[in-house]
Amino acid sequence: MSEQSYKVAAVQAAPVFMDLAATVDKGIGLIEQAAQAGARLVAFPECWVPGYPWWVWLSAAAHNVKYFGRYHENSLVVNSPHFERLCQAAKTNNIFVSMGASERDHGSLYMAQFLIDDHGELLKARRKLKPTFVERTVFGEGDGSDLDVSSTSIGRIGQLNCWEHLQPLTKYAMFSLHEQVHIGAWPSFSCYPQAYSLGSELNTSVSRVYAAEGQCFVIAPCAVISKDMVDMLAETPAHDELIVAGGGYSCIFGPDGSSLGETLAPDQEGLIIADIDLGAIAIAKCFADPVGHYARPDVTQLLFNRTATPPVQLSDAEHTLVPVIAENEPSDPAKE
Repeated sequence: MSEQSYKVAAVQAAPVFMDLAATVDKGIGLIEQAAQAGARLVAFPECWVPGYPWWVWLSAAAHNVKYFGRYHENSLVVNSPHFERLCQAAKTNNIFVSMGASERDHGSLYMAQFLIDDHGELLKARRKLKPTFVERTVFGEGDGSDLDVSSTSIGRIGQLNCWEHLQPLTKYAMFSLHEQVHIGAWPSFSCYPQAYSLGSELNTSVSRVYAAEGQCFVIAPCAVISKDMVDMLAETPAHDELIVAGGGYSCIFGPDGSSLGETLAPDQEGLIIADIDLGAIAIAKCFADPVGHYARPDVTQLLFNRTATPPVQLSDAEHTLVPVIAENEPSDPAKE
């Protein structure tokens, strides 16, 4: 039986940029802090481990190759010792964890979200379906299997990254899976301060609208860009105008779109804590359920392909196609 009422936490903090071990250490500290505050679920921002690759917005791809080796080596590998430390932290602290990470899978990187339960078990490893704009110079794509909702002891939990929340069909697909708690992870809102569409006002509104459209709770963790990150990445006066410290706008919304919990200043690190009651979803649904009584499938329908699509399939003796699922790359103990 699911828990109905409990506390949730949204992280607002900077990573230790491009340092896997130190960022995992900091993440475990925040997991412990959330658990001590009584939270049953804590959510981290997009690509928080080992940090969102902000250089993609600052210079040409050829220039940015110089960052890629370090970023690749410090990205998170599923089932590696660093990954297992996060799982153990969830178990030790009896808390669900949604971790945003750059996932390394052999030669490729993906914008991943990992949902770990309070027993330290990985419930879902998903990848951003379509990296946005210049993100595609670093990351590969997910597939239909990455749009999913996990049934847990604290309700039905779903996850999306950043501008996946601006994809109407993606949102409707998630609504059709009957989310109760949605984690919408964001990287920060302090890059391109002159671009309204990349700023806090629009994107926190996107999280609020998701809650109201889907009649679900939305936990929207948002990272902070630290001064150290700016010092590392801003190499020219033009860069100084494009990236600034701060940008943390973590928030939590109820299924009616109302704000929950106290917010932090954009340059302040910490946790947003809120009490949620899943019973409130029924009230919101009675007004408008877009995949239920408020739908008009005779007029509009969504085609939703949830099939995993690996790049290689092998034919067995009976000539049936068998997907090739590569095991995770072995981790190098010298690098852990």
